[in-house]
Amino acid sequence: MAETRGATECIEHAIRVEAPPEDVFEYFIDPSKLTRWMGGHATLDPRPGGICRFEINGVWMAGRYVQVDFPWRLVFTWGWETGQFEVGQESTAVEVSFTADGDGTLVRLTHSRLPQVAVAFHGAGWRHYLARLAMAASGEDPGLDAWRDLTVVAKAVQAESER
Repeated sequence: MAETRGATECIEHAIRVEAPPEDVFEYFIDPSKLTRWMGGHATLDPRPGGICRFEINGVWMAGRYVQVDFPWRLVFTWGWETGQFEVGQESTAVEVSFTADGDGTLVRLTHSRLPQVAVAFHGAGWRHYLARLAMAASGEDPGLDAWRDLTVVAKAVQAESER
């Protein structure tokens, strides 16, 4: 795993999804479900050391699963194959917890070891994609990804940096 120079930042998000933890967890480990809310293509091998690689609007994320505790906790490394935002392959970590909340699930996501330059982009990205996850896992169609339009991405990143 490559180290990201100066990577000390952490972002956190939480969202409630109207589906049980078993169902929501699947949206992080099943390629056909992952691509409903984030990405167009995915290769996933959900076991410690297994590949976690998917394409998001033409850019490939490359990581590996570190911990897979179905259906409660998932940890994987995260990075961009071409090193966007100074975030190289497998250089950061994403931890997701799934807590039963009545008939739904509270999803908590922490993305750590980010360089400061990458915080606004990844913060906006997770906010955007977790909203799409909530729709997909609840049985709704999240539709086409608005982030295919780079002007939408730029506005979301600017808003995130102003938070």
